[in-house]
Amino acid sequence: MHEMGIVDGVLSTVRATVQHEGATRAVGVTLRIGDMTEVVRESLDFAWEVLREEDPQTAACELTVEEVHPHSVCRACGNEFDHDVRHLRCPACGSGDTRLVHGRDLDIVSVEIETPD
Repeated sequence: MHEMGIVDGVLSTVRATVQHEGATRAVGVTLRIGDMTEVVRESLDFAWEVLREEDPQTAACELTVEEVHPHSVCRACGNEFDHDVRHLRCPACGSGDTRLVHGRDLDIVSVEIETPD
């Protein structure tokens, strides 16, 4: 389950952000995750619930996920197209020579923190 490793890395970054900013805790994190990363959402949510509670700075932190669907460009004809994870052929010319533009994303978009008054 690579979701545990992903969440562990995200929470490490969140804790570093909290400390760097002099905040008391993190209250929210938004991730952008592409379909092509094959992250299982239920496993990600489970890992988040378990691992966030290990540190008081992240124990109440909520996770929001922005899903990124695959989008490619055909190197043969230049057509840009959306597709699912299994169908990478260009729908315009049928070429398999395509380049994935979006869909492997795995980014921290934002970290919402609480600072002392």
